[in-house]
Amino acid sequence: MSKGVTIYFMRHGETYLNYYGRMQGWADAPLTPRGEEDVRSSGRGLADVEFSAVYTSDLQRTVKTAELILDENKATAKDIEIEKRPEFREVFFGSFEGLDARGLWDKVTEIATGKDGSYTGATSDESVRLELNAFKEMDPYHDAENFIEFWMRVELGLIDVITKHRETDQTILIVSHGMTIRNMIHELIPQFEIDSMLDNASVSVVRYQDGLYHLEAFNQTDHFARKEINDEETDLDHSDIS
Repeated sequence: MSKGVTIYFMRHGETYLNYYGRMQGWADAPLTPRGEEDVRSSGRGLADVEFSAVYTSDLQRTVKTAELILDENKATAKDIEIEKRPEFREVFFGSFEGLDARGLWDKVTEIATGKDGSYTGATSDESVRLELNAFKEMDPYHDAENFIEFWMRVELGLIDVITKHRETDQTILIVSHGMTIRNMIHELIPQFEIDSMLDNASVSVVRYQDGLYHLEAFNQTDHFARKEINDEETDLDHSDIS
């Protein structure tokens, strides 16, 4: 059997903009206390996983998440360096950064589908494309990324990292953002349903072996040493906007 690579994708911990239900792409709020504790809990659950390399976006919320994970890790070399990759940033929402998420996503849904209605989450890779293109169209400055701009950026980083590690039998960690991770997994495993949302501090695992990618875990939080459930959250999961 040939060598492969195991990739742990982790979404950053909850930030204040997540908590407030605000748009957060390149805007970069710090982690909330709950966000930090959830990340530490996740780190304790992964304490025995030896990571040979750690990648993040260059946004502070992913860097802080990686630092907390490594702080709890017993198996990874203490002098390992975190490699910050701007390619792994979240989608850029342009002039909508920091604004209320619910109303904007409802408007995006209307433009993308031609129908009135509340946003319920992307249902396919095509709807993701339409929604990001709608953000570009809605932005009065047209600075928001459309899908092609977003994915060409992310793909460059993903190809580079996979090429570097693909035949090493190493385990690597990529700490990134909700939409970015979902699209990376979909690129590696096309049958993966892109409509699935990612929880903050969740882990998804992809294994490459013999020319094929296998999804071994998705959006896992049951490795947490502690899992809280907040019954007071509104219909909009304010953590979904990453």
